Amino acid sequence: METTLRGVGVSHGVAIGEVRHMGTAVLEPPAKQIPAEEAEREQGRARQAVEAVAADLMARGNLAGGEAQAVLEAQAMMAQDPELMVDVERRIAVGSTAERAVYDAFAAYRELLAGAGEYLAGRVADLDDVRNRIVARLLGVPMPGVPDSDEPYVLVARDLAPADTALLDPTLVLGFVTEEGGPTSHSAILARALGVPAVVALPGAGELAEGTMIAVDGSTGEIFVHPSDERKAQLRAAAAERKAALAGSTGPGATADGHKVPLLANVGGPADVPAAVEAGAEGVGLFRTEFLFLDDSKNAPSEEKQVEAYRQVLEAFPEGRVVVRVLDAGADKPLDFLTPADEPNPALGVRGLRTLLDHPEVLRTQLTALAKAAEGLPVHLEVMAPMVADRADAKAFADACRAAGLRAKFGAMVEIPSAALRARSILREVEFLSLGTNDLAQYTFAADRQVGAVSRLQDPWQPALLDLVALAAEAAGAEGKSCGVCGEAASDPLLACVLTGLGVTSLSMGAASIPYVRATLAKYTLAQCERAAAAARATDSAEEARSAAQAVLSGE
Repeated sequence: METTLRGVGVSHGVAIGEVRHMGTAVLEPPAKQIPAEEAEREQGRARQAVEAVAADLMARGNLAGGEAQAVLEAQAMMAQDPELMVDVERRIAVGSTAERAVYDAFAAYRELLAGAGEYLAGRVADLDDVRNRIVARLLGVPMPGVPDSDEPYVLVARDLAPADTALLDPTLVLGFVTEEGGPTSHSAILARALGVPAVVALPGAGELAEGTMIAVDGSTGEIFVHPSDERKAQLRAAAAERKAALAGSTGPGATADGHKVPLLANVGGPADVPAAVEAGAEGVGLFRTEFLFLDDSKNAPSEEKQVEAYRQVLEAFPEGRVVVRVLDAGADKPLDFLTPADEPNPALGVRGLRTLLDHPEVLRTQLTALAKAAEGLPVHLEVMAPMVADRADAKAFADACRAAGLRAKFGAMVEIPSAALRARSILREVEFLSLGTNDLAQYTFAADRQVGAVSRLQDPWQPALLDLVALAAEAAGAEGKSCGVCGEAASDPLLACVLTGLGVTSLSMGAASIPYVRATLAKYTLAQCERAAAAARATDSAEEARSAAQAVLSGE
């Protein structure tokens, strides 16, 4: 008997196959006391395991490249957190084994952060994965990870850590389903980058029996358990239709009546550029520069190293637009030489532009490197600051850009509700806005983007979030300036139409999503997009907003 479950679709496509569950390490080692003379040996074992896990994560990152590399390097930094190591060694000194000390130290840190409403690097699942890997190494048991299988399957897990998602083999893993996570979690972002259909935040996913046949629709978030032959045929036909539409859609992004909507790519470094070019990206709407700083969390990269990396990306888009986000350190990307170690709530503390204004030499070096990288290139360089709260922030950033001799457009990211509410004021200082919908949702709803229990509040279809997007876009229109979206919201083809209807002037996303968005935009006129946007904003929930927009665009 076919049954239907519903989660959150985060990566387009259809996957039909048998369930295989993610392998897990032994999570809780036995509690036993060791003699005092063994403490030093156990502390050495703990240090070796931590270093081995960190090295493994770095190696996986190097293999994966792109966005995944930055994510895994951040995880490696978690493993080597000096405060955690001090706690581990203290626990061993009073009689714990190395594995039990690691387990308890991570548990204490996790509980502390959860109780304070904080998160370590914004990623509880990532923290748990680091703990499990270190404990597994110490116990000599298999690492948590993707199951071995000769036949393709659908992977089911409580959550997927970046170390697993980054190296999935799409020829074997047809799609994946997780019980936790949200539309902007790392596993969702990496699934889209891989082009693997995925559904997250599915209650009871872990109860699906091994070997059960399921069909996953990554667009709708539906899971069909024991799908009928008719259902399989229906899903395959819909997937084939979408694929045909993609093949027939080329060129710049535009609505059916010719309203131009440039489709840009989010990139995490030079490794992401080939996929963006192949997808037909008209430029880069978000060039994350953190990858350069994660190599060495204790020192900033040299100006020469930065120039070389920036130039590789700028050269790939002659005559195109490349929007560079200056370093976004703090909260989910802590750096030893920049990030305060004792903040009670890093997500609400000194992060993003605030960090750079506290360390003007780091900002000055980065802006100077960008100026040198762009010299002689026919590229339209734009540089934006993360976490801009008000006009004073925007002015400080624009002044720093001018002082560095940067010949580019200066912009501000709208990730804090105050920036959307006062967008017109901010635009007196800068030339464009870019909406980071992931953080904007997080701060609007007080909902950690990695916590599955609050994933409904992270849904970019939430009408309150659409209201803030509309405010920013209207302000930009009134000032004759541009307002793009570079958050994950832009990768949803239906939502891309609504964003266009709200007045957004460009959309930036992972390269794999560009063909889907291009094909969908081309089906509707600007007026239809505007009506869909108005219908979505008139509702009171994300689900109602999505349904209302769909009804308008389908002519119902």
